[in-house]
Amino acid sequence: MHTTRRVLVTGGAGFVGSHLCERLLERGNEVLCIDNFFTGARSNVAHLVGNPSFELLRHDVTFPLYVEVDEIYNLACPASPVHYQFDPVQTTKTSVHGAINMLGLARRLKARILQASTSEVYGDPVVHPQTEEYWGHVNPIGPRSCYDEGKRCAETLFFDYHRQHALRIKVARIFNTFGPRMHPNDGRVVSNFIVQALTGEPITLYGEGDQTRSFCYVDDLVEGLIRLMDTPDAVTGPVNLGNPNEFTIRQLAELVVELTGSASQLVHRPLPQDDPRQRQPDISKAKALLDWEPTLPLREGLIKTIGYFDGLLSEQR
Repeated sequence: MHTTRRVLVTGGAGFVGSHLCERLLERGNEVLCIDNFFTGARSNVAHLVGNPSFELLRHDVTFPLYVEVDEIYNLACPASPVHYQFDPVQTTKTSVHGAINMLGLARRLKARILQASTSEVYGDPVVHPQTEEYWGHVNPIGPRSCYDEGKRCAETLFFDYHRQHALRIKVARIFNTFGPRMHPNDGRVVSNFIVQALTGEPITLYGEGDQTRSFCYVDDLVEGLIRLMDTPDAVTGPVNLGNPNEFTIRQLAELVVELTGSASQLVHRPLPQDDPRQRQPDISKAKALLDWEPTLPLREGLIKTIGYFDGLLSEQR
């Protein structure tokens, strides 16, 4: 007999979290979405609030939470430089105290728990593409380290809880993800370029725009997270989840200009400190363990995302 699983999603009103909540509900789960609304938005989950299987709770993961659930997806943490550098101490607390609190909850409930880690654990990589065995090249005292080192420490905690308490853990390392419900002012390259193109502003390239990124559409990512959670207990990860197709930032800018029909010009700005030069996931593990790889091409994903931002900007006009 199939029993309904009650699933906790921290950061569930965020960009990725809201898409994950949707998919979990579609699968017949009960979903408890918690968010402190620092970067998440009620509007991202407003369409789910009437669903009897969905519950929304305002809560900050740096404080303990006492609820009854079967699975936990720990997504809570601002994920764009603009937001995580706004209050760097709180960013580290969210990653570290948040992990401790959620791991403690999972231990008490004997629940499976998945950590949404990040490709930023690899820092500015000297190995290309990045495999899960690579330990990274991270500046521990730079302006980005609140996020990079916070996420690295969270992974440490997950594996120590696994070894010390036999906790059933899953760790996903998420590479650049994009799609509807991205925050328009989050400073990430896809949302930046789309908003600049739609408003006719100049499109800002840092450096020459020859640094590379790999862009994964949010629906593909969510499928990967769910498949990882559903793997046998022996599969802990970390597992890279991202799109191995690599593009330069200049190529992305030119594609956004083409798809929006914008007259925006490309302008150059100095490179930010510790900005990674290359970012490309090796997803061999995800293919082998999860039978997963992204299916939506960048162009199609951008068309959907541009449509979302166009609607958003129309409401603001």
